Amino acid sequence: MLGFLAGIAAGAALGVLFAPDKGSAIRKKISRKGEDSLEDLNDKIKALAKEVSNKFEDIKGEANRLAGNGKIKIEEAIAEVSAAAKGRMG
Repeated sequence: MLGFLAGIAAGAALGVLFAPDKGSAIRKKISRKGEDSLEDLNDKIKALAKEVSNKFEDIKGEANRLAGNGKIKIEEAIAEVSAAAKGRMG
């Protein structure tokens, strides 16, 4: 995804560079495009972080439920949660 966004940014920059504008106008356009791309990337990172946090809370709740039901010991629940988190992240 990062490569895709970088490709879009590079394409936009090249398009602006070959446009028949003054140098100062081109620099402003490139700067604006870069800021827009950075904002989009920042929004996507925030959404991903929120999703990861929500998944972690779900897994943590499940571990607590399992441990609370006496099905497994708390150490086993922690190990299970850790393994599940690695599997979902990796």
